[in-house]
Amino acid sequence: MSITSTLSNLWQQTAFNNLEWGNYVMILVACVFLYLAIKKGFEPLLLIPIAFGMMLVNIYPDIMADPYVDAQGIEHAGGLLHYFFLLDEWSILPSLIFMGVGAMTDFGPLIANPSSFILGAAAQLGIYAAYFLAIFMGFNGKSAAAISIIGGADGPTSIFLAGKLGQTDLMGPIAVAAYSYMALVPIIQPPIMKLLTTEKERKIKMEQLRPVSRLEKILFPIIITIVVCMILPTTAPLVGLLMLGNLFKESGVVKQLTDTASNALMYIVVILLGTSVGASTSAERFLNADTLKIVVLGLVAFAVGTAGGVIFGKILNVVTGGRTNPLIGSAGVSAVPMAARVSQKVGAEADPTNFLLMHAMGPNVAGVIGTAVAAGTFMAVFGVV
Repeated sequence: MSITSTLSNLWQQTAFNNLEWGNYVMILVACVFLYLAIKKGFEPLLLIPIAFGMMLVNIYPDIMADPYVDAQGIEHAGGLLHYFFLLDEWSILPSLIFMGVGAMTDFGPLIANPSSFILGAAAQLGIYAAYFLAIFMGFNGKSAAAISIIGGADGPTSIFLAGKLGQTDLMGPIAVAAYSYMALVPIIQPPIMKLLTTEKERKIKMEQLRPVSRLEKILFPIIITIVVCMILPTTAPLVGLLMLGNLFKESGVVKQLTDTASNALMYIVVILLGTSVGASTSAERFLNADTLKIVVLGLVAFAVGTAGGVIFGKILNVVTGGRTNPLIGSAGVSAVPMAARVSQKVGAEADPTNFLLMHAMGPNVAGVIGTAVAAGTFMAVFGVV
């Protein structure tokens, strides 16, 4: 074989010879995400693996190839990240992340102030607003439902529902939009919060939350699991594992399981989920009109959810005789704990002595449950188990 022929064969095997312009665009997008994650600190734990998976699949598309049988009847394995992605489609990884979140979450502020459930529920209005808007924009019911969950600012739930509803082609754009808006919480929410509240309302100081007993914290995950899963059994993979992780934590007798769920297992799952979701954003799947619609719908859902939480916070303030700061309602969109920190930050800007963080954590963790319930509701509506 001549040197020329050898060099020609090598060139034909390179990515430079096989990629299209769209792949280069996606590689550039991946580099932007990496910059935002590393330089700006925007959700680096998730954005780095997502961006790297995006880069890999657009350099070497076969890394996501399905297994196949050739003309000679020989079976060929799929690409590495194809098997990671199956764990997303089967809803295994999102559910395991919920267990890790539960093991890290303190439901004490929610138990101490049960009215936080109202604010967490109100912030889910963005999901239903986005659902009907998506229908209007031409998406079918299942696609609209999968897209609308972005409004809960909860990436695992978005991936979970997209997999359950069979919307795997949209999973990449949905997950990227969900995690992007989670990262942009400190930028998106404050203008909406300030627009809907007066300075006087933002300065409202809330009473210190009552102490929550260990028994209450142990009973909470058990009761929530029974009540929610009896009403909506389809929420069991999310709500059930969320509460199981929390029971590990609050029981105080399985420290090893708590540490594993909240550390080693959690971070392994994040690597697998983030990389595989990023690898689902090949150029042919991502660069189309539907992706742009999903990004717009996600922003609408997130904005309406934030507004819904704040507005119900204002109503609750009236009901409680001026003792509730409406800013804590914005934390109901989930995005734990960043949304609660934003409530604290905006409140402190109005009055540096104001401390809203623990009060905002109530709606914040209620929003996690609320988003899971919304996902379960859509599954029930479409007859998915």
